[in-house]
Amino acid sequence: MNNSILFTHKELIEKSKLGDRKMQYKLYSLYVDAMFNVSIRIVKIKEDAEDIIQDSFTDAFRHLETFKYQSTFGSWLKRIVVNKSINYLKVKRIPLTAIEEHDYWISEPEEIEDNPLDISKIKDAINKLPHGYQTIINLYLIEGYDHNEIGDILEISVSTSKSQYHRAKKKLVELIS
Repeated sequence: MNNSILFTHKELIEKSKLGDRKMQYKLYSLYVDAMFNVSIRIVKIKEDAEDIIQDSFTDAFRHLETFKYQSTFGSWLKRIVVNKSINYLKVKRIPLTAIEEHDYWISEPEEIEDNPLDISKIKDAINKLPHGYQTIINLYLIEGYDHNEIGDILEISVSTSKSQYHRAKKKLVELIS
């Protein structure tokens, strides 16, 4: 990764590590909206996402000394937000749709017509998916996690992540069509 990307906001981060509240607020201001969007896509409830964001920033600032510029600050913070959002769902016992390993078969990719789609139609269709499917779609397509990372985050196998994704994608295509 480009070093200039890794060191984005380095001065703000270093001063925040020293406890400078003004710099912490500037960092917060830079990232709060993006992190809220990450959380709301997972938990779906505005107030819960707001609470998760506050907890995430509190933890991030409390453990800022562990941030070593091995990734961007945004990526590091996003991982905290995603984990807290997923843990919130686990506490509320909102399950992923569980399937058995042997239920999953990879098929050839489906041909999808190249029609321009209305983004609001796609968002509406995602919101109509079962919650577990929404979680997988959001983590894979929107947040950009791979199936290994999703497996770690959700404490499921990689094959379960893949099967959930393929089933969610198939259902999403049905809803959009």
